[in-house]
Amino acid sequence: QVQLVESGGGLVQAGGSLRLSCAASGRIFSIKSMRWYRQAPGKQRELVASVTTGGSTNYADSAEGRFTISRDNSKNTVYLQMNSLKPEDTAVYYCNADIITIANFRVAVDYWGQGTQVTVSS
Repeated sequence: QVQLVESGGGLVQAGGSLRLSCAASGRIFSIKSMRWYRQAPGKQRELVASVTTGGSTNYADSAEGRFTISRDNSKNTVYLQMNSLKPEDTAVYYCNADIITIANFRVAVDYWGQGTQVTVSS
């Protein structure tokens, strides 16, 4: 079994910063890409940022220049540093990762965290 546990969400004023963390645990052999998604009320879940095992990153246009995704492979953890937050960044943020488990080396399985609420007040 594998678990992804997010932390770091909360309430912040516009212009402020938050740092989200997501730690993967369990019978993990390796982790490929790791991603952050978000879902605002009444909207579809959207990809915010992704990072490969080697550290290559991609960002949604809305996150470019304000958010930074990073990972610590030794800790199986991915981070999302969010600066200059705006009210429209308010959403539940989800961690997602492609994980190869010890039980099955042949395929990477998609795992999700439970989500952490980020609320940005104006």
